[in-house]
Amino acid sequence: MNKISVVAFDCDGVLFDSAEANRAYYNQILRHFDLPDMTDAQFAHAHMHTVDEALSNLIQDPILLDQVNSFRSGQSYVPFIRFMRMEPDLRSLLERLRPVFKTAIATNRTDTMMRVLQDHGLEGDFDKVVTAADVRYPKPHPDLLLQLLDYFRITADRMIYIGDSQVDEVAAHEALVPFVAYGNPRLNADYHIDHLGQLDDLLLG
Repeated sequence: MNKISVVAFDCDGVLFDSAEANRAYYNQILRHFDLPDMTDAQFAHAHMHTVDEALSNLIQDPILLDQVNSFRSGQSYVPFIRFMRMEPDLRSLLERLRPVFKTAIATNRTDTMMRVLQDHGLEGDFDKVVTAADVRYPKPHPDLLLQLLDYFRITADRMIYIGDSQVDEVAAHEALVPFVAYGNPRLNADYHIDHLGQLDDLLLG
């Protein structure tokens, strides 16, 4: 890992346990239209994808989907940020990493990412944040990671990406970026970790 100069993270499921927040957000939209709450399978999809992709998966009727998107555009995610739980090792890990590495986020979130960082006091802890709103194609396409490589002017072998889902795995592999799977042994990864503190052994040990 001596070549690594940039450590990039996914947001949901890595930096934050946002399952409760995301489930509550989507279910309140569905309930507004008298639709049933998400199934576990629908939630698993929504948790990995952009909000547009998640709603398209939840709502098959195109007319109703237009109505749902119109309603959603007037709803704020901000009330649900309080349900997000920052990973317990994150703040101390960033304090150890930042003197040595650049840090970044590549997430399929869109306009909520900066507010999440602000509300948790992390807005100054990442050198670059790239969201689905910044690229043409979100994960699993590699565009988010390629944009980070371009921003830092580095080759793929000088960055690692920490993610927890299959879309993270595919994006990293297509970008040729070494992939660290977080809490998901089913993923095909260069390294597997169960908590963020294990990055110390990989990067600083």
